[in-house]
Amino acid sequence: MRATSIPLAGFWRRLASIFYETLLLVGVLAVCVVLPLALLMAWGVVLPSPLQVTYVFLVMGAYFVWHWGHGRQTLAMKTWKLKLVDVAGAPPDRGQLLLRYLLSWPSLLFFGTGLLWALFDRDRQFLHDRLAGTCIIVALPTTTSSLPPAET
Repeated sequence: MRATSIPLAGFWRRLASIFYETLLLVGVLAVCVVLPLALLMAWGVVLPSPLQVTYVFLVMGAYFVWHWGHGRQTLAMKTWKLKLVDVAGAPPDRGQLLLRYLLSWPSLLFFGTGLLWALFDRDRQFLHDRLAGTCIIVALPTTTSSLPPAET
C-alpha cells in the first residue's frame, strides 16, 4: 500500500516508455554487447551461449540500476517525464532497484502478465513495482529559480 499521495503515472504512458526504452536498448546493446563479441570472434574466441546471455543480462542490469539510482530516470523515462520512487515518494534504495530489475524479467517474459497486472491492481502498478516497493510517478518540472537574475 502506498503511503504517499503522489500522483502515479498512467498505464499507457508507462507502456509507451517501455516501448521507447526497447528502441534505446538496441543502441546500448550494440555498443556494449555486439561490438565486443564481434571483436572476440575476429580473434577466434567464441563465448558459450550461457555466458553470452549472462553478459547481456548484466549489461542491461547495470544500465537500468545505474540510471534508476542516479536521477531515478532512464533516457526513455526522461522523455516521457517519468521518475522511479519508493512507495513513500523517496529515492529507492539499491536493494529495491536490484529487486525491481530482477522481477521485471518474469513480469515481461510471461507474456507481459506482470504489466497486465496493472489493469487490476488497486494503484494500477506493474507487478514488479508492487513487489519491489517502487512506483513510477510523473516527474515534476524542475525550476531554474536558483539562477541569478539576468543583468540588463
